[in-house]
Amino acid sequence: MTGASDVIDILFEIFAWIGFGGFVLLAVAAVVVWAADGTWLPAEAIVDRERDAATQHETTIVRWYDADGDANSAVASPQDAAELAGRDAASIWYRHGWTGRMRLTRRSPGLHRLLWSATGMLALGILAVAASIILYFSRG
Repeated sequence: MTGASDVIDILFEIFAWIGFGGFVLLAVAAVVVWAADGTWLPAEAIVDRERDAATQHETTIVRWYDADGDANSAVASPQDAAELAGRDAASIWYRHGWTGRMRLTRRSPGLHRLLWSATGMLALGILAVAASIILYFSRG
């Protein structure tokens, strides 16, 4: 019976190291992505649509005034254009110090994925340690 319990202990230790190590790596990656993402400020924008006469393709253009009072505009990505369909105004986030950059969320979706992944790895490490402690005390 000690052979099987040793294998289980080793597996829990491996999962703990993977969980905590993965958490640290993903948390560092999240901080790097967050810092590289820059500063995004909120604005109220007007949603405009222009149709190209030659191709009959409709382009969604978002126009807003930034914190300095300058007029800005950006062509919406296909995903943002689909979300803005039928709307004449929207709350957006624009990149401070840049022109022509906007999105509909404050933080990038990639950052959210990294944070959730880091949280999952931390949970894996905590569960592995908790299960190891429970098994240790249950053996007597």
